[in-house]
Amino acid sequence: MDKFFSIVRGFGLKRGPQRWLGGVCGGIAAKLNVDVAYVRVAFLLFCLLPGPAFVVYILAWLILPDQHSKIALETFISQRSR
Repeated sequence: MDKFFSIVRGFGLKRGPQRWLGGVCGGIAAKLNVDVAYVRVAFLLFCLLPGPAFVVYILAWLILPDQHSKIALETFISQRSR
């Protein structure tokens, strides 16, 4: 499982400091070097389409590292295995 989290960290994509919920849109905006408002609008449009937009957002929040390279899912797994 550690290799998986290392691969995710290697993408260079982190949840952003501009947070409304989990910072996923802010992280994507920072990586793409665009204004976070554009990413949020694109996500809202994505939500209007039939599909699992909410699930994708939650998975991204769980898997993408925050600004301190901590991954929520990795923290949860390590706490459960103690």
